Amino acid sequence: MPDTLPAAGRLTDAPTPRESPRDVDRENAVLRELVTIYRHLSGLAMQDADLAGVVQLISERASATVAVVSQLMDVMTAASPGLGPDKAAALVREQVVHPRLGQVLRASRLSQRALRLPNVGGVPAIIVAPILVGDEVPSYLITLDPAEENFSEDMSLLVTEHAATICGVILGRERVVAAAARRVRDDLVEGLLLGRGRDVGDAARWAAHLGYDATRQHQVAAIAFELPPARAADADALRARIRESIEHFMTTRAPEAIVSAREAEVVVVAAASPDPRRLGQACLARLAELFPGAKVVIGIGGQCRDPQEIARSYDQAHRTTQTLWRLGRAGAVAAFEDLGIHRLLLQVPDLGELRSFAAEVLGKLSEHEHEHKSEYLATLACYFRENNSPQRASRLLHVHPNTVAYRIKRIEEITGLKLDNYRDRLIAQVALEILDALPEPASSTESLRERS
Repeated sequence: MPDTLPAAGRLTDAPTPRESPRDVDRENAVLRELVTIYRHLSGLAMQDADLAGVVQLISERASATVAVVSQLMDVMTAASPGLGPDKAAALVREQVVHPRLGQVLRASRLSQRALRLPNVGGVPAIIVAPILVGDEVPSYLITLDPAEENFSEDMSLLVTEHAATICGVILGRERVVAAAARRVRDDLVEGLLLGRGRDVGDAARWAAHLGYDATRQHQVAAIAFELPPARAADADALRARIRESIEHFMTTRAPEAIVSAREAEVVVVAAASPDPRRLGQACLARLAELFPGAKVVIGIGGQCRDPQEIARSYDQAHRTTQTLWRLGRAGAVAAFEDLGIHRLLLQVPDLGELRSFAAEVLGKLSEHEHEHKSEYLATLACYFRENNSPQRASRLLHVHPNTVAYRIKRIEEITGLKLDNYRDRLIAQVALEILDALPEPASSTESLRERS
């Protein structure tokens, strides 16, 4: 409350020699108006009104421009006599750039009281009241240039401060409702992702509540992240900020998507068109700007239309992120279908076993390439991709078909494989996939993907 309050009992005091009956009548009228406004504001809180209703009431009663602004000076709602909400908000934005207003906001937040910035240099008087939700001040109620014929300075402070209290009640209630709605939403999403529906009807009803359009193809994307080195006390806060940033990005770029945050991942159920890979790449770029030390991978499951298929798509997306982690490919986006044979190979618990197998099959070829700078590994990969055709492989490698045929013969001599034999050819192809997915950390052999 402001320091200066109306004198107690002023309604029944007899006029003093310094107060005329007209002054007393005016003050009594102001006090009655104050009581009326308090009752209206309390009624708004009881009637589940929103912030716009409070702002509109104070604007009408005080004949002033009133707004609720966030800590970042974003206008959440505004009202002004004779103006629509958009024009009122524009008027507030013009005035909140006053250089002294920041100091008043800080003082108001620290003191948790309403303060007044007087009319100086043509700038209208501004009353600022912190809106408290618990111990937090998420926003402020601002009154611009209240009409003095309606209220004195003290009365304007009282009205603004009480209105801010009602705004705090409304925001607190909205937070509780939003938190409850979020819990219900997260439970529904969790049920779909894990396939907990007892029958087809359960999944369909849950998906409908979440806004899922069963007439379109969807894909589930799992965005998994690992925190950069940080103090234990900062880890939870940093994890929450990353989750919130991912959620904000996805809901902004894909408003129709179903987004749910879990402990160390955010799951997105989005339309399969446009390609979710592009959305994933944009998300990675944004996270790299905001959290340069965090490691992020994004896995995308197969397409689904029926709500019951969401669980399968999520399982594939989750397996894809696990594969990317095992491959050491932080900062990558991959779809389950992109993994190919890797999703089978990486079921082997010990990756060293895979490397040993590849070394047994193609180790001599890798050594020869390192010593002689040959192009045998890249040639073999291209030869397999082109269905063992030297002609087609030669066009991609920009060499003569005879050169490809010669290299294949030398590969057989070095490895002891017979590439016209199905079994040997399959072994060589699997070994190539392993070398491509799991290159030796200190090896001079380049990734076949980069070479070809």
